[in-house]
Amino acid sequence: MGRSDVWLGLGLLHTPFHPFSSTTQLRSGTVPDTPNMSRSRGVSAKLSKHCCITAEQEGNAVEAKLNNKGVGQCKFVLCDVSNESQVKRVIETAIELYGQLDCLINNAGTHPPHLPIDGYSGEDFHNIIGINVFSIFSACKFALPHLRKTQGNIINNCSLVADIGQLHAVTYCASKGAILSMTKALAIDEACHNVRVNSFAPSNVFTPLWEKAALASSDYNAAIQTGKDSQLLGRFGTMEEVGLVCLFLAADATFCTGININVSGGAELDYGKKSRIEASKAE
Repeated sequence: MGRSDVWLGLGLLHTPFHPFSSTTQLRSGTVPDTPNMSRSRGVSAKLSKHCCITAEQEGNAVEAKLNNKGVGQCKFVLCDVSNESQVKRVIETAIELYGQLDCLINNAGTHPPHLPIDGYSGEDFHNIIGINVFSIFSACKFALPHLRKTQGNIINNCSLVADIGQLHAVTYCASKGAILSMTKALAIDEACHNVRVNSFAPSNVFTPLWEKAALASSDYNAAIQTGKDSQLLGRFGTMEEVGLVCLFLAADATFCTGININVSGGAELDYGKKSRIEASKAE
């Protein structure tokens, strides 16, 4: 990955059915403030402290800001990741601009409100599959002809709950479980082309979406503390820490394919207060 590489990432900022969201968008460009990434050119995208795009105008402003840094190039493209034709257009735009593709980061995803299965409609389930799963299918499908030429790699945003589950989140957990299985299956298929496919699984990472969820709760401070206490390390992860894991998978983990890295602060370890017996009586 030492030459001028082209990295493309689909990053979801807002979704139609999320309680505090409105539209789906993509920001593409080199990832700032990561030394080894500053060599990358073209389309790489993830949420970072520099990127929380809520409108096309803001996306264009981020593009200009990153290009003014003078390290690589950035291109913002508006995209509904649940729309196959729009995802295809994003891939085509990257190739038209830069002629190649070296890394695809599928970072689009959403989490609906916590409800028992009875609280979700069939349409709700289709919506989350469209954003969390179908977007990855589409992006991989259209990117792989180009990634095979460069022997590039794919990185999928999974979730810790794909392994451990989550209360009142059956649709979300199902979507993340699908991503985990897709990653492994695709790693098998693409090994013959020397294309690596991996995923990362965050626990509680403090994002603007997480903060808005806390603000929407009855007790902001209690929600934040609960989020912190879920990790053995006693804090939220940061978006920069997740970005560094992606950097490792993309540039250094050259003998890794089909793996899923927990970015979790130890949230999956040890026993905890998990009994749902009393809760079920209350419900």
